Amino acid sequence: MNTFGNIFRITTFGESHGIALGAVIDGCPPGLDLTESDIQIQLDRRRPGQSAVSTPRDEKDRCEILSGTFDGKTTGAPIAVLVRNSDQKSADYQKLKNVFRPSHADFSYFQKYGIRDHRGGGRASARETIGRVIGGAIARKILSQKFNLEIVGFTRAILDTEFEGFDRDFIEKNPLRMADRDAFDTALAEVESARDDGDSIGGIAEIIVENAPAGLGSPVFGKLESALGAAILSIPAVKSFEIGEGTALSKKRGSEANDPFSTDSDGKIRTERNANGGILGGISTGEPIWFRAAIKPTSSISKTQKTVNIAGNPVEIEVRGRHDPILVPRAIPVLEAMTACTILDHAMMHATQNFFVKF
Repeated sequence: MNTFGNIFRITTFGESHGIALGAVIDGCPPGLDLTESDIQIQLDRRRPGQSAVSTPRDEKDRCEILSGTFDGKTTGAPIAVLVRNSDQKSADYQKLKNVFRPSHADFSYFQKYGIRDHRGGGRASARETIGRVIGGAIARKILSQKFNLEIVGFTRAILDTEFEGFDRDFIEKNPLRMADRDAFDTALAEVESARDDGDSIGGIAEIIVENAPAGLGSPVFGKLESALGAAILSIPAVKSFEIGEGTALSKKRGSEANDPFSTDSDGKIRTERNANGGILGGISTGEPIWFRAAIKPTSSISKTQKTVNIAGNPVEIEVRGRHDPILVPRAIPVLEAMTACTILDHAMMHATQNFFVKF
C-alpha cells in the first residue's frame, strides 16, 4: 500500500534513483493558505547533506506544487507535489545488482515481486519519506491553525546512552537534534567515530505533541495509539514504538503504575505523570501525547560483510555510496510528519462522527 489515511490521505510515489519523488494529498480542506515555502521548510530539515554526520548526497529537494492550489490557497482538489532527484550515482550500486545486502529490503522485495530496483534500494529507500514530509507539512499547518497544536521531536538516546537534559531551543541548532546540550559533544564524538570506522549506530527519537485535543481515536480497533504505532512503524529503519512510560509500566505493580487524576490551579483535570502518553482507552485525553521510536543503525556500511547472491552463493561485499552514520536526526522530521498526518486524520474522523459536538 502506498496510501495512508482515511479522510486526510497521502499517496507517496517515486524511487531513490528515479526521476522524481513526491506525494498526492487528498482530503485537504479548501481555503488553506499554502505555498511551496510552507512545505520546503520541512523538506530542508529532512534533506541529505546537512552536516558532516549525514549522507553527503547533495540533493536540494526543491518542491513543486503541481495541482490543488489557486492564488496561494488550497481548492479542495488533490494536491500533487513533486521533488526531482538531481544527484543520483547509480553506478555505485551496479556491483550489488545480484546481491542481497544484509538487513536491507533487497531479499524481501525480490521474494515478493521477483524484481527489484537495486539502485539505492529503489522504493525501499528512505528517500521515499520525502512524500511523507510533504503531507506532514500540510497537516501540521492545519493543526497549528485549528488547535495551536505543535509537534516537537528530538534525539532521546544514541546507542545505550539516554540523554536526560531538555533544552528545546538547542534541538534545531545541532546536527544530532539532541535536546541535551551537556551530552552533545560526547555523543557527536561517538557518531563521528562510527562514521570514520565505516560503521553506523542507532538510537531513539522522542516525539511530543502539545495542545492535542481530547477525544481523538475510538475504542477497540480505532485506538489512537494503534494508529500512531502503525504510522511510525511504517517509516524505514523504525524497529519499535513505545507510548508514554511504555515498557517501564510493565515492570511495576498497579499501585505504582497507575497515574492518579487531580485538578490543577486552573480547575482542569489532569493526570500526575501523564504515564500513558496522553491516551487512555484509545482516546486522547487532552494531555500532551508523547512516544518514542527506536531506529536501527544504517544498514549500508562500508565494512566488509558476508551475504549471498541471487543464486544463493556466499559472497563478501562492501557497500559503497553515500550513507548516514546515524539515521535518527534526519528521521525526526519524518516521525513528526507521520504524527501530524495521523492526528489530523483522526481529528477529521472525530468531526465527521461527532458533528453535533464542537472541539
